[in-house]
Amino acid sequence: MATANTRRRMRPTRPEAAVFVSGVASMGLEILAGRIVAPQFGSSIYTWGTIIGVFLAALSLGYYRGGKRAASHASNHRMVRLLLGTAAYVALLIFARDLLLQLTVAVPLPSRFASLPAVVLLFGPPTYLLGFISPYAAELSEKEQLGEASGHVYAVGTVGSIIGAFATTYFLIPSLSIELIGLVFGILLVGTSLAIEGSSISRDSAFTIAGVALLLVASVASGSAGIAAEGRIVYQTQTPYQELRVVDLGDTRTLYLDGQRHSAMDLEDPDRHVFEYTRYFHLPYLMADDPDEIDRVLFIGGGGFTGPKHFEREYDATVDVVEIDPEVIDVGKEYFGVEESDQLNVHNADGREFLRETDHTYDLIVLDAYKKDKVPFQLTTVEFMRLANDRLSEDGILLANLISAPSGPASEFYRAEYRTMNRVFPQVYSFPTSGTGSIQNIEVVATKEETRLTRAELRERNERRDVGIDLSEEIETYRAPPETDDVPVLRDDRAPVDSLLDPMVGQRYVIEESEREANGNETTRATRPETAYAEPRLAAG
Repeated sequence: MATANTRRRMRPTRPEAAVFVSGVASMGLEILAGRIVAPQFGSSIYTWGTIIGVFLAALSLGYYRGGKRAASHASNHRMVRLLLGTAAYVALLIFARDLLLQLTVAVPLPSRFASLPAVVLLFGPPTYLLGFISPYAAELSEKEQLGEASGHVYAVGTVGSIIGAFATTYFLIPSLSIELIGLVFGILLVGTSLAIEGSSISRDSAFTIAGVALLLVASVASGSAGIAAEGRIVYQTQTPYQELRVVDLGDTRTLYLDGQRHSAMDLEDPDRHVFEYTRYFHLPYLMADDPDEIDRVLFIGGGGFTGPKHFEREYDATVDVVEIDPEVIDVGKEYFGVEESDQLNVHNADGREFLRETDHTYDLIVLDAYKKDKVPFQLTTVEFMRLANDRLSEDGILLANLISAPSGPASEFYRAEYRTMNRVFPQVYSFPTSGTGSIQNIEVVATKEETRLTRAELRERNERRDVGIDLSEEIETYRAPPETDDVPVLRDDRAPVDSLLDPMVGQRYVIEESEREANGNETTRATRPETAYAEPRLAAG
């Protein structure tokens, strides 16, 4: 008898099951929200602050309203309706999240608040509904004392939130698409509803549960055509770090990370530089006193491995690549023709940690790990630049691929990074890659030489040296040092990268592309503008 009573006490009641699942779903949706809004609004601290604030506000409002209604409305059946209402809204998110995002883009708000309408519209209603569950469950609790009942309910909900956080972060996002993760949460809510109704389920409830389940399945099935506005989706996944897509359009294969173009390869001519900024990676071979002494090169950031592949083929140098996202490495090998060899070594690690622990000295370090809206601050600071300087040879060179504007308010990040690098390296050079004043790739090159090279000297070296590529057009973008008095030196204890990137939000981002002539040579640049956020997909794949 005692054993049977113990089992009954350990078995969760129906209200406890509802509270636990609401905790799993609310925290899981909160983490998933970052992946859903990042391609449109970025994943800066402002976006994450907005997500956390909206979820807390919606839950608080649900707690308040649910607490006022609990005495007269709390019942297992009403909790089922709340769970099913949340599941139905999840189905809407799966089917129409891109449309809902676009509806909020035009709301006139300061850039750092731009994601607020989207987060409220997409995640406010379902989180609000889940907020009702805890006070309803406290009202229905079998605990005798009010304090004991409420404490028990919120403990169960918090445990659910912990499990939802860890499961979403470590298992669901690395393994499933956004659509399938939404389906998992939806089915969990529907299954819990069915369990709460139990054998006494009414015909109307059974039809409602079945209808919501079918709605979830239909929402996923309708978004599986594999077509995007950018082209045909070849591969798509959620990694622990970002959304990753490989998209083919004509003969060009492009790697998208969090909705932004990061690398491209010509399928018919893999040696061609599709994006013009990758041509600038060769500038150090003109800036070095003796290019033949560039024997070992490190790329921090892999992407589509355009630079490392060119360096391996064109120069007698050992190339190391360090990339933090293992999925990017796998995609590089599967879809972008990356093959490791004695000359090309790929390491899965954090760039700064790798530099700190390596025993190698490099003649050239290419820093290609920045995104337009998400920059790992630990790779921007004066302490990192000193570490890079220590790992460079006596005549070593550092090239950083920044995304910023060359002038105006949106140039703050570029100018701060320039000032930071200049604190460590005697000479720092700037090469904007577009003739416009828009957001673009700016190549910043730092050397240990005391004497500054002129544009004329670079022209002369380009004519005299054979570095495998004509850089005459790139040399003409040589720019005078910017004004840096109004921007900070970035330090480990103060690197306000998000604030410096903030003026770029919503502005046009220009990527220069090369065109291929009939003979296969690269020719006139073609400017392809992008907004500061990704274009919406027509359908998920």
